[in-house]
Amino acid sequence: MALASIRPPAVAGQFYPQDERVLRTQLAEMLSTAVALEAAPQPKAIIVPHAGYIYSGPVAANAYAQLGPLRQSIHRVVMLGPTHRVPIRGFALPAAQTFATPLGDVPVARADWLDLQARDDVLVDDRPHAFEHCLEVQLPFLQMILERFEIVPILVGDAPTDAVASLIESLWGGPETLILISSDLSHYLSYREAQWSDRAAVEQILALRPGLDHEQACGATPINGLLVAAHAHQLRAHLLDLRNSGDTAGDRAQVVGYTSIAFCETEPLSHVRH
Repeated sequence: MALASIRPPAVAGQFYPQDERVLRTQLAEMLSTAVALEAAPQPKAIIVPHAGYIYSGPVAANAYAQLGPLRQSIHRVVMLGPTHRVPIRGFALPAAQTFATPLGDVPVARADWLDLQARDDVLVDDRPHAFEHCLEVQLPFLQMILERFEIVPILVGDAPTDAVASLIESLWGGPETLILISSDLSHYLSYREAQWSDRAAVEQILALRPGLDHEQACGATPINGLLVAAHAHQLRAHLLDLRNSGDTAGDRAQVVGYTSIAFCETEPLSHVRH
């Protein structure tokens, strides 16, 4: 496949509006009304949900709104999410070098794309990416918030936590790099059961304690790797939002859980007020 290939949007018109003006308006509204549970100073990493915008968009917006002050400093977004359609072992990079959305094209970071192929658990395959929504739905938010950026789009399949952590570590970078994990929480529990399950999962994440399973979060595998890396870098987790589809746009008989969590460097001691 030609390296200039473009991955077209697969879920525009389904998960989010296909019309550019309608999409910009919806994103601007969600971002302008975002009110996080807890302020997160300069996030290094975020966990955000990936359902249709009417369901999880307001929850995701509470994470993206935190990135506003970093608009000109973040130039590289490392994106990890689970495969929903094509099972894989290890990690899948696209062959495509550009991801298109109704808001324009986003380039893949070519140097990282080449370097990652040195790992024996990374394959280059457009098929897992072709119809996968978990990374795509994040791109319009990023395009609204950041000025210019490249992405490292990685789908995570069957992979041990230490392999995910080492991959994230290899891409950690500095202030120019944001680590993004795309994951929903519980699926199709009753409203009350979901609240209980999701709260337990979030408490585990806030404690930087890996071991989440896929009943708790569809992106448990990349989340667990992030938790190991976040602990190694002494990051602190901040809960920005925790809701489910019964709170946003769905009924309460069977719901899907959503959270936004930011991981930030702990403030230096000189900033602590005595």
